[in-house]
Amino acid sequence: MVEKKYIIPQNQTLLAALKQINALWTGPLVLFVVDDEGRMVGTLTDGDARRALTSGASVQDKIGVIMNTNFKFIREGEGEIVSELRKQREMKMKLVPILKKDNSISEIINLEDYITKLPIDAVMMAGGKGERLRPLTEKTPKPLLPVGDKAIIDHNIDRLISYGVQHISVTVNYLREQVEEHFAEPHNGVQIQTVREPRFLGTIGSIKFVPKFYNDTVLLMNSDIFTNIDYEDFFLHFQQHDAEMSVAAIPYNVSIPYGILDLEGRNIQGLVEKPKYTYYANAGIYLIKRRALNQIPNDVFFNATDLVEKLISDGKNVIRYPLNGTWIDIGNPQEYQNAIELAKHLR
Repeated sequence: MVEKKYIIPQNQTLLAALKQINALWTGPLVLFVVDDEGRMVGTLTDGDARRALTSGASVQDKIGVIMNTNFKFIREGEGEIVSELRKQREMKMKLVPILKKDNSISEIINLEDYITKLPIDAVMMAGGKGERLRPLTEKTPKPLLPVGDKAIIDHNIDRLISYGVQHISVTVNYLREQVEEHFAEPHNGVQIQTVREPRFLGTIGSIKFVPKFYNDTVLLMNSDIFTNIDYEDFFLHFQQHDAEMSVAAIPYNVSIPYGILDLEGRNIQGLVEKPKYTYYANAGIYLIKRRALNQIPNDVFFNATDLVEKLISDGKNVIRYPLNGTWIDIGNPQEYQNAIELAKHLR
């Protein structure tokens, strides 16, 4: 989206620019300067304006002769847009213009409001009955149970939006009317699409009912997870390894408090004293190439793990992404309470 408040024609005066900058007191104090054809030709910050005035410029001077012509931008359609946004963020940039081929501004990304802009669609599974959390889920679907000051699912929705995800679908089944009503209005500026699952179709089967995808990468996740996963790092890892599917995985450490015999038949080959092993558990969060969704049968019970096995059997590149942050699967009363306690410290 192009916010007009950040755009100014190059034939405007410095006085007009100062008035426009003064109106930006709630955001970054920078203007993007365009020519008569709407092509970006420079930037002007409050600092640029002050320096021009102290150097003898008049408030009636045109900003075309004052602006900074050595500006940062990202070209629309570049495959590395997420990597470039990360670089811009590391350079403390606040506003990043996305330019079309003709240098007109396609979009302005405010890195004070968003971490990045991920070119993905997200699908959240919210149709389960949450039977292990009864009686809490007898009249309330598990995704709408409160954790802190908002519903479980809203923690996940808000985090996706903070990474610039604009196309989010939620598949619903059990007590679906409540979830549909919950997302009837836009959520933080994003309209969440609810998709009805005709019957329980496993952990990925209902994705076939999403009417349209806008990007070539789809993020699938359970709606009842409480996590601070870095979606940008997850996506860049997925791209770097040119994967067909990536499975976010939680490290699970096992310590054996005994000396373990290394055996060949009955013969002892050695002894390992109190070994520690690390395994990786499926976190219920996946990145998938959109084309891979064609492997999911229509209107059939099908789990995400079935797709993993199908892609592996077809020789596709399926990888693991190590999730090292917070992750709680809210599947029972104890984990639900753990999430509630953790949310108190994340405010």
